[in-house]
Amino acid sequence: MASATSILQIQSRLAPLQTRLIHHPLYAAIQTPAHLRLFMESHVYAVWDFMSLLKSLQSQLTCVTLPWIPTPFPHSRRFINEIVLGEESDVFQGRPISHFELYLEAMEEFGANTTPIRNTLASPSLQLIDAPPAARAFVQSTFHTIHAGSLPAIAAAFTFGREDAIPGIFRALVRDLDARSGNLAKFVWYLERHIEVDGEDHGPLSLRMIEDLCGNDEALWQQAATAAEAAIQARLALWDGILSHIQA
Repeated sequence: MASATSILQIQSRLAPLQTRLIHHPLYAAIQTPAHLRLFMESHVYAVWDFMSLLKSLQSQLTCVTLPWIPTPFPHSRRFINEIVLGEESDVFQGRPISHFELYLEAMEEFGANTTPIRNTLASPSLQLIDAPPAARAFVQSTFHTIHAGSLPAIAAAFTFGREDAIPGIFRALVRDLDARSGNLAKFVWYLERHIEVDGEDHGPLSLRMIEDLCGNDEALWQQAATAAEAAIQARLALWDGILSHIQA
């Protein structure tokens, strides 16, 4: 019962930020193909660094070293492995592909510029020099959590800043998006796939993971709450930056 109370407390604390996120003016500002390309050219960095957040959880919640030893929290390790399977090798039109690679394909079909993100992946130390400033700040925030945060903090950033927030964000985008304007089939599939999986399955399971990791430790719950708030604030800052770019 204590963990359920703590989940509700975090959700209550995050509610004003979640409301700002779901009703952000960015969605209505995406009015033309050029606007959508600008959005994709920044958002792709959030699609990419999500995998590092996910892999950080996989490395700590499952055993990826030899010899194999079973880890605690079997429900959470199954949950994370399921997400890795879908995110890293989902099936689109009969072929396995990661959501990030599919997003790149969607960008290219729509005429968005993938050179900056591809240059980042090709650089020896994953330099973000070519990234839009707001996207660069977002990625830096994510990796700060990965490198400096506790396991519950990383899980909370993942749960409340990504999995829990994504359905509402993408519903807002799909609602205002004309899927018939341009080559957007892959992009719309990506959005609807996240609405389906994150909203109906991954979201509730991610809350179970937070409960597993925090238990009855008040300090861990506080770390989780702080990280969750920071993750949503980072997303808001990314959206603000993209909106400013579109308006400029």
